[in-house]
Amino acid sequence: MASDQEEDEFLGFSDDEGDGTNSDSDYDDDEATQNAVSEVNAHQIGDFEQNQQLPDLNEVGQEYAQECEVGPQHTSGISDNHSVPFLFDLNISTQQEFPPSPIHQTETEQNHHKPRTPRINNELRLEILLFLLLRKEKHSDELIHGTNRQAVIKFGYTRKTIRLIWQRALAHKAAMDSYFYDSKYHNCGRKRIQVTYESIASIAMGDRTTIIDLARMLNLSPTTVWRMVKRKQIKPHSSPLNPGISEECKMARMKWVLGLLMDYSIPNDPTYYNMYDFIHIDEKWFYLTQKSQRVYLANNEPFPHRKGKSRTKIPKFMFMAAVARPRWGQDGQCEWDGKLGIFPFTDAVAAKRTSKNRVKGTIETKPIKSVNQIATRAMLINYLIPAIKEKWPPHEGERVIYIIQDNAKAHILQNDQEWQQHYKQDGFTLILTQQPANSPDCNILDLGFFRSIQSLMHKKMPKTVEDLSGAVTEAYNELHAKTLSNVWMSLQYVGNEILKHKGDNDYQLPHNKKKILEDEGNLPEQVKAPRWAVNECKQLVDEWRANQ
Repeated sequence: MASDQEEDEFLGFSDDEGDGTNSDSDYDDDEATQNAVSEVNAHQIGDFEQNQQLPDLNEVGQEYAQECEVGPQHTSGISDNHSVPFLFDLNISTQQEFPPSPIHQTETEQNHHKPRTPRINNELRLEILLFLLLRKEKHSDELIHGTNRQAVIKFGYTRKTIRLIWQRALAHKAAMDSYFYDSKYHNCGRKRIQVTYESIASIAMGDRTTIIDLARMLNLSPTTVWRMVKRKQIKPHSSPLNPGISEECKMARMKWVLGLLMDYSIPNDPTYYNMYDFIHIDEKWFYLTQKSQRVYLANNEPFPHRKGKSRTKIPKFMFMAAVARPRWGQDGQCEWDGKLGIFPFTDAVAAKRTSKNRVKGTIETKPIKSVNQIATRAMLINYLIPAIKEKWPPHEGERVIYIIQDNAKAHILQNDQEWQQHYKQDGFTLILTQQPANSPDCNILDLGFFRSIQSLMHKKMPKTVEDLSGAVTEAYNELHAKTLSNVWMSLQYVGNEILKHKGDNDYQLPHNKKKILEDEGNLPEQVKAPRWAVNECKQLVDEWRANQ
């Protein structure tokens, strides 16, 4: 039987253990153990109250071991004072004593999956093929020994991938006498449904006003048709109602555009005038509010409730606006915004009787009942001429200015007797000119300026007719001069479309990327007209005059 010393060494006892005496090292070990136990938090053991003393789990285990019956065959050679030690400390959590295995770690701690090799694109295929071609033998298609290994190390792909690229290139060279490296990846996957031009054009216009109707006629799902719209295979279009154009009106439109071209530039290099001596005027109704106003609300924000006396009789004012072409300096700064003013057709009238809203005699703003030649003549003489003399750039000096208006019956002509007494003032000679009939696209205000003002005005949400007048004026003044300048550029491009379509209006408003041209420094001040269109239109106008 083994001696007591051998059993102590087998169980891991030191020389000082088992003899009932404690050395200085034993006391140090006990203090360290107590400190380690005191540092264990309550959440690591169980639910204990704060400052509650925690039991020593090692002592609990020892007490349980003493209560158990131990046979003589297991206690021989071991002193009664000896307690069977635990091979691990129960006061330390398993997370501290046994760190988790990498196999059981989360994805944030360890990535289970090997990163996938990215798909080879055509540029990388070409680079690999050139790498292999530079390392092949001169008079054969065999690669130099070790080339595949070098390609694997450099590009990070397997030998099989490198070998397939090389074999495919050789096979294509043998068939087509040239190397081929493109991938067939674009041929994989489910094929998209193709819709031909004839299948859509053959459907009546009334049967394709919505995506659901068009999908039903094409025997497709609405989602498929919607994806085609997103891919621009099918384009939505809002068809406006344009004024009818007669042959006489077409000739007038062509003559009008030809008159905007500089005479000495025809026919070699037809170019438009800079139009710095033009003023466009026009009238427009501005309503106090819209029947339907779109806004964006918060999640639980209540819906706004708007009220009015009548949905069909919304208060409105008519305004006359006058604009010229803005002036820009060499450094790109605006020297003059070209805005001469916007003037309402209103009268200041005293209230005839007292009501709940105002007392008798209060001055109220009322719209003019009838906008006729008398009202427009007074507007031109009393408002427009003083605005021209006040705001026109003084460094340009005396000059002839052409005031362009439409053919409304309320407008006066140049030979009006009262106008003849005022059209020459302070070195300015003002000439009234009519644009072609049924041609709103020949006027700057109808071409886009009024729409911009109207959108800004409705953002202010006026409540009364007095607020309406102020909102329109503020919107007119707030509109940036660059917007007005872009509309003047669009007028010249519209003139080109009129010439191309022989005076007709069956064209879409051109979008010539003026912002991009301006950023590149290529935005012209004067647009050039197509020579062939100018020559054809001149010939048509001469023939029409000869037949009259």
